[in-house]
Amino acid sequence: MPKRVLQGVVVSDKGEKTIVVKVERRFTHPVMKKTVRRSKNYHAHDESNFAKVGQTVSIEECRPFSKTKTWKLVDAGAATEAAPAEA
Repeated sequence: MPKRVLQGVVVSDKGEKTIVVKVERRFTHPVMKKTVRRSKNYHAHDESNFAKVGQTVSIEECRPFSKTKTWKLVDAGAATEAAPAEA
């Protein structure tokens, strides 16, 4: 069975090797037929403390690292692009 991969925005990087990622999902309300946004925070393992607040990242489910941390950082998305070199 493949592991789930979610994409979200880093809202906290205060923990040591831990980031908090806000994942937003959209769905149509069954009665009102309007698009509803729901978000949830996930604690993810970031081995190298690479991700920073505001970056869009991908996280993948994995074995539990702690009581609340059962996801790990897979891809830092646009964050991996190097800043332009100064001349």
